[in-house]
Amino acid sequence: MMNDATLRKIDLNLLLAFSVLMQERNVSRAAERLLLGQPGLSAALRRLREALDDELFVRVGRGLQPTPRALSIAPAIEDALSGIERAIRPQAEFDPASWQGEFRIGMCDNLESAFFGPLAARLLQLSPGARLIGIASEKRDAARRLDEGVFDFSVAMHDEPASWHIRAPLFDQVSICIYDEAQLGLKAPLSLKDFAKVAHVTVSFEGNTSTGIDMALNRTGDVRQVVATVPRFSALPMVLKAMPAIATVPESIGRCMAQLHGLMLCEPPLSLPADPVTMLYRRVDQTDGRARWFRRLFIDVANKALEASGCCVSIPRAAA
Repeated sequence: MMNDATLRKIDLNLLLAFSVLMQERNVSRAAERLLLGQPGLSAALRRLREALDDELFVRVGRGLQPTPRALSIAPAIEDALSGIERAIRPQAEFDPASWQGEFRIGMCDNLESAFFGPLAARLLQLSPGARLIGIASEKRDAARRLDEGVFDFSVAMHDEPASWHIRAPLFDQVSICIYDEAQLGLKAPLSLKDFAKVAHVTVSFEGNTSTGIDMALNRTGDVRQVVATVPRFSALPMVLKAMPAIATVPESIGRCMAQLHGLMLCEPPLSLPADPVTMLYRRVDQTDGRARWFRRLFIDVANKALEASGCCVSIPRAAA
């Protein structure tokens, strides 16, 4: 264990002055390298002599001769200074092409459907030695699991973050209606009357049937009939293909479902608030090269995926 009392007596700059004096054995040349005047270097040498209780350097002619004490401590001081220099050296730029390891991202399944595939494909191109791990995550447990190191960052609708987290805005997620036109027998756009009277399917991890849609309908004096609730968005297309019903889902996954399963999309016939999707990550990872590269990669991939699906949103790169 380090002796704090001993180290408090020594200024790091004094050790640097000692090292340069050992190398140059000349006060003028050492002062020039240290960008000091000779009086300043002489003062530093005086403080070193007092701290170490040794003369350290003796003037011989125009040069300096180190004492046995100076010669004995010189290798250790040189190693220590070299170690400090390596430790504080600017970080090398992260090289994804040569990196081997895992990137871990937490998302709920509707965002996974929209972004995970394109993210995995892009990562394979840029970092072939890496592996992408998707972790099922909900906003209620995202902060805790982030602190536990379960993932590098979470993408969800996060609550107000703790001071040691950073919540960066990504995009506002609007809602869209989706249904099987053959089953439902209705064409877009839907009227509010049609929307309220048809059967509805909702998605809820906890099995809740009431959502913001019900509150919006209440303001218009309407009530809808929820006939089924599924815990995952992945189950929704098969339900809609099997029965005359409609679902209101985030636009990003709705457009994916429509393309994959031949479902119809339309705007809801009532005003629904957009949900802010954010990225949550640890403040300690803010400047880490690997983590920052991964966050920026996700933003680039998500922007392209949203554009390709027809969603009219754009994620600011400054979010990472």
